[in-house]
Amino acid sequence: MEKNRIKILAFGQLTDHVASSGFEMDFVQDTDTLKERLYENYPGLKNLHFSIAVDKKIVNSNTHLAAGCEIALLPPFSGG
Repeated sequence: MEKNRIKILAFGQLTDHVASSGFEMDFVQDTDTLKERLYENYPGLKNLHFSIAVDKKIVNSNTHLAAGCEIALLPPFSGG
C-alpha cells in the first residue's frame, strides 16, 4: 500500500454498500473528511448508522489520521 493511500475494512451489511470488505482510498487527514469522501464515493452509506474504528479503537468525534493507520467501518452492534 502506498503511503498516500489508506486501507479501509468494512463489516456486516456495510460491505453491500461499498462492494468489498476491504479497499483503499486516497489519504485524508481526519475522520470527518473520511466520512465526506465515503459519502461521495458510496452514497448509500449516508442512510446507514455505522461506527469508525481507528487502529481498533472506536472513535466518536473527529480524529486525526496518521499514515499507516487501520480504519474499520463497523455496523451497529446488537447484544444478546
